[in-house]
Amino acid sequence: MRLTVREIAIFAMLGAVMFASKLLMEFAPNIHLLGTFTVAFTVVYRRKALYPIYTYVLLNGLFYGFAAWWIPYLYVWTILWGAVMLLPKKMPKKIQPIVYMAVCAMHGFLFGTLYAPAQAILYGMNLKTTIAWIIAGLPWDCIHGISNFFCGILIVPIISTLRIAEKSTKKADII
Repeated sequence: MRLTVREIAIFAMLGAVMFASKLLMEFAPNIHLLGTFTVAFTVVYRRKALYPIYTYVLLNGLFYGFAAWWIPYLYVWTILWGAVMLLPKKMPKKIQPIVYMAVCAMHGFLFGTLYAPAQAILYGMNLKTTIAWIIAGLPWDCIHGISNFFCGILIVPIISTLRIAEKSTKKADII
């Protein structure tokens, strides 16, 4: 997957936008636009969406430390990316918003469960302890899932904006 200089710049900026959006929402735990951006970037850029996603992950490690909490970030966002990649490219426009919102919400509801395997391995937790850890986090996962659903309202407008920007930059490249 070769990248152009333009794509490198765009993906770096999109990853930085993800990171900045998370910083801006720090006052509200588990409420952020990360799932929204991940879904939108995946719909528009497909495989290349991994570049801004992992730029975001790298920025988290650089600013907050490459500690045990960071390790699940290496796969947890890829799971959402993969779920979106499995969706049909040609989905009827009427159902796109609700499907994207539902996928985004499901990732939020399952975040603690997806995070748990790394926690179990890193901290030597057995199955019983891991399940207890997941259950203890369910209230936060509920907030995460519900907020992802409502933040998901922005997915289709972000997709449209990115596609318009892509068309205009491709025209500018031709001129």
